[in-house]
Amino acid sequence: MPAEPDTVVAGVDGGNSKTDVVLASTTGAVLARVRGPGCQPHRTGMPATVRMIRELVDAARARAGTGPGPLAAAACYLSNVDIPEEEDDARGRLTAAGIAGTLVVGNDVFAILRAGSRRGWGVAVVAGAGVNAAAVAPDGRTARFLAFGDLTGDWGGGDSLGGEALGAAVRAADGRGPDTSLRRAVPLHVGLAEPEAVAIALHRGELPRTAIRDLATVVLAEADAGDPVALGIVEHQAREVAVMAAALLRRLDLLDTGTDVVLGGGVLQAGNRTLDGRIGAELGTRAPRAVPLVLSGPPVLGAVLAALDTLPADPAAADHLRTALA
Repeated sequence: MPAEPDTVVAGVDGGNSKTDVVLASTTGAVLARVRGPGCQPHRTGMPATVRMIRELVDAARARAGTGPGPLAAAACYLSNVDIPEEEDDARGRLTAAGIAGTLVVGNDVFAILRAGSRRGWGVAVVAGAGVNAAAVAPDGRTARFLAFGDLTGDWGGGDSLGGEALGAAVRAADGRGPDTSLRRAVPLHVGLAEPEAVAIALHRGELPRTAIRDLATVVLAEADAGDPVALGIVEHQAREVAVMAAALLRRLDLLDTGTDVVLGGGVLQAGNRTLDGRIGAELGTRAPRAVPLVLSGPPVLGAVLAALDTLPADPAAADHLRTALA
C-alpha cells in the first residue's frame, strides 16, 4: 500500500560533489534514498538545480511508493547557496515545484549542524572541497560567513590542502623550498614521476582539477608520518577551523557557553589523528568551552531531521533515523 504523502518528509543535502535525498516517515522509518550530481547553482543556474532536486525527489518517491500530492515537509540544504537572496530564489522555485507543503531551505552547513548536535544549536564547520561555517544560538539567532573562497579570505578544504601540497612539492623539486616527503608522495599519488609533471598535466588538462582536491589525503598521511611541511599545512587547516568557530561563538555571545562544534566534510571526517589533535588544541586556546564533535552520520540526516522539526512527529523518530542512517 502506498505511503500517504502527508506522513512523509524529504531531506535533501546538496553538496558540491553529490546530492543525497532521503524520504522518511514521521515515525522515523527510512523509505527511500537516492543520490545525484553535485549542487552547483552558481554554475548551472538555480532553475537547473531545482529541476535536478525535483527529479531526485520524484525518483525517491517512486522507490518508496508514495501516493500523489505534496509531501508533508522537506528540508533542502544546498551548497553554493550562500546569501539570503540566493536562499530566497531557491525557496521560491522549490515552492513552485510543489515538492512539499512545508519547506526549509538553507546552506548545506546547517545540515551538518543539525545532524551532529542533538541540542539543535551550536556551530558547524565544514571542510570538503572548500570551507564554510555557521552557528545557531539557543534562541534561534544565526551567524555565518559569505564563504566565497578567495574573495572572502577563506582557506581550507581539499582544494586548499591539495594545492598547498603540490606547490610545496614543486618548490622542493626546483630549489625554492625545503625538502619534503610531499616531493615524492604527490606525484606517486597520481602515477607520475615528478611534481613538475603533475603541474604540467593539470595545466594541459590531462588531469582533472579534482585531482588537486584528492591530494588532501596525501597531506594528512605525510603529516601523520612526521613531515614538517605537511604538518605545517595541517596546522594551518586546524587554525582556520578554530578561528571560524571562535568568531561565530563570539558573534553570538557563546564563548562562555559550552557549545557543540560539529566538524563535517571529507577533510574533517577523515579521522586523521594529527588534524583532530591540532583542532582540539586550537579550540582549547581560542574557545575553551567549545565541545568538538566529528560528524558520524551523513549530512542528509540533518536535512531529514530539520524537515521533521516542522511537524508533530513521533518523539522517537529522530533516534530511529540516526540509527538507520548511521
